[in-house]
Formats: sequence, structure tokens, C-alpha cells
Amino acid sequence: MSLLALRSLLVKQRQVSLSLLRCSVSPLPSLIRTYASGSAEKQSSTSRSLAAGGDRTDVSTDVRPIGERVKENTKTASYMGVILLGVGVTGILFYVVFWELFSSNSPNNVYSEALERVKDEPRVKDALGAPIKGFGEESRRGRRTHVAHTKYVKDGVEYIRMQFYIQGFRNRATVHLEKRKTDSGSYEYRYLFVQLDYNPHNPIILEDNRLQQDAMHSAPGGTAPQPFL
Repeated sequence: MSLLALRSLLVKQRQVSLSLLRCSVSPLPSLIRTYASGSAEKQSSTSRSLAAGGDRTDVSTDVRPIGERVKENTKTASYMGVILLGVGVTGILFYVVFWELFSSNSPNNVYSEALERVKDEPRVKDALGAPIKGFGEESRRGRRTHVAHTKYVKDGVEYIRMQFYIQGFRNRATVHLEKRKTDSGSYEYRYLFVQLDYNPHNPIILEDNRLQQDAMHSAPGGTAPQPFL
């Protein structure tokens, strides 16, 4: 074979190879464009779905009738009112208990102080017989309940009057007392005496400051304090 024939054959093979290569490469850009457009459509669809979902979350899911919702709100407000009322009552009770236990001017402390004063009095011990115990009013069942007392205001001055009972191993007696509030806020005795059950007309007087106090606070010509019995 001559050189010219061989060269002619190589040229033809090269042309055939280039043709095949063009045929195989030409669809690639269209495939890339198709894939890109499909991806864009898919992303757009996903974005629209998310946006729709976000819009749906803003819509209330409470489909109950208005009357039912109003009834439930009213019930909740009633419960809150009851709770607040209970808290207020509890606070008042705590205040009253605290005042009764720790205030020196409370009826409970006035009673305790007067009872100790009476129990330490030698004349009372001789009349009733030690040991001596104190108690308040008695009910029909014989149970000893609260100590009878009253508070009142006269001429702008606060007073407390009290009565309770004491008993020794021999006799019983009734204790009467009255205190007035001073300018300093403390209480002082107007009188404190023990009325014996077996001899009520001869009380044992521990305090009687009525004459001095009334002379200081009453106008000239005022009436003098009356005796106990």
C-alpha cells in the first residue's frame, strides 16, 4: 500500500471519530438545562408548601361556640375570686392569732398576767388553798371556754374589762379587773379584786386606782368612784 492511500484512510477514520464524539456530547447541555429547571420547580413547590403551612398556623383552631368560651372564662374568673378571698381570710386569721399570742395588750395576755398576779397573792392562797388554777366561762357541759371580756372607749380613752374564775383545793372565787390605756400605749389597772364565793361581800382587793385616775381625767365636781360591792 502506498503512503498516499494510508494517509487518506487515517483522515477518514479521524472524521468518523469526530462525528461520533459530536453526537455523544450534543445532548449533554439539554440534559443539564432540563435537570436545572426541574430542580427549580421542585424548590418553588416546596417553598409554596411551607408558606401555606405557615399561614395555616396563624388560624385559630378553637372552633367552640362563643357562649361556651364565655362560660369557661366566667368559671375561671370565679375560681380566681374564690382563691383570692381564701388568701385574704387566711391573712386576717394569721393577724388575729399573732395579735392574740404576742401582743401584750391582747385579752389572752391580760388574763395570763392577772392570773399570775392573783395566784401569787398570799391572801388568795389562804382563802382558797394552793395550788390555784384559773379558767373562763363554763358551758352547759361543764367545759371551760373563753375568758369573758369587753372593750370600750370613754372620753377618748380605751378600756378593757374582764372576768374569770379561780379555784383552790378548798374554795372558788371570781376575779374582776379593769385596765385603761395610757398615753404611752400600755395598759394600767383601774382595779383588780377577788370575790370569794363563800364571802362575796368582803373581796380581796389587789388594785384600786380609780380615785387617782378619775381625779386626773374628770372635771371638778365629778362623782367619786363607787365601792365594788
